Amino acid sequence: MTKEAEMENSNKRVLVTGGAGYIGSHTCLLLLEAGFDVVVVDNLSNSSVESLKRVEKLTNRSIHFYKADLTNFDELSQVFDQYQFDSVIHFAGLKAVGESTQIPLTYYEQNVYGTINLLKAMNQHNCKRIVFSSSATVYGDPANVPITEDFPTSATNPYGRTKLFIEEIMRDQAIADSEWQIVLLRYFNPVGAHRSGQIGEDPSGIPNNLMPFISQVAVGKREKLSIFGDDYPTPDGTGIRDYIHVVDLSDAHVKAVQKMNALKGVTTLNLGAGKGYSVLEMVKAFEKHIEQPIPHQMVARRSGDIAEYWADPSLAAEVLGWETKSGIAEMISDTWRWQSSNPKGYDS
Repeated sequence: MTKEAEMENSNKRVLVTGGAGYIGSHTCLLLLEAGFDVVVVDNLSNSSVESLKRVEKLTNRSIHFYKADLTNFDELSQVFDQYQFDSVIHFAGLKAVGESTQIPLTYYEQNVYGTINLLKAMNQHNCKRIVFSSSATVYGDPANVPITEDFPTSATNPYGRTKLFIEEIMRDQAIADSEWQIVLLRYFNPVGAHRSGQIGEDPSGIPNNLMPFISQVAVGKREKLSIFGDDYPTPDGTGIRDYIHVVDLSDAHVKAVQKMNALKGVTTLNLGAGKGYSVLEMVKAFEKHIEQPIPHQMVARRSGDIAEYWADPSLAAEVLGWETKSGIAEMISDTWRWQSSNPKGYDS
């Protein structure tokens, strides 16, 4: 980033909800490096404030942190009373597909109701620019791949439905008030960690995503990996996903904030690498990198999972001037650097 760009960003303050989490902490780091002032609201239900302390050390800049839940409108409004925000990046929410099928009401309360509170607070304080952390799950079970932004939307689980409902709520708000500028970023599968090895994915309890589970088995924290389904209509029978390095993903959020003035209404973009890898391919690649086997077992499919999906990210390249820089080798090496340096995550 040029000095001129940093100076331009230095007068801009961004609120990051869920900023202590996996993607949030990496995005905060890139925002600070780009010269933005950052305020974080996080309830720490599946994150650690230690991640933000490490971001501060890495950037030599400070973050204004508030422990608050978006379902508490008064707490949230107090943060808006203290600062004038240029824009908001909204990560906060529950995100486990399997868990969402067991406690759907909790997911609707935290994700949908929490977002409504956020939009109300933004509206009251005349902050009408938001980047939303959506998900490729809004495409349901797509008829074919790669997936483009004009594919039909649906959902196969409550988690995906919360993302879909929030997108529609934001579209309705943009129709009602043309001053709103909204970017919906539909993620595929974020993996990896910052190259420093200081921040990475540290899920509470049993990981819901593949890469942290593999790395926890590799470091000896867990006995073996469970692979959910080996009977999908794919070359090796396991599910195929589009994996994207978390730093590349975070970079797209910073670019979305920087490009916001040129975007009107609602802009929807896929964020993926544009290529799919199967679960077994990821396991074998990890084994090759660490030069040791990853004990694993095949178990039944999870409810709500689908055979394969991967993105066509060309629109994000066109609109944001963004593209992924890290391949599967960097995703795995950065994951392992983080996990091996922090075997117990942020409690190490």
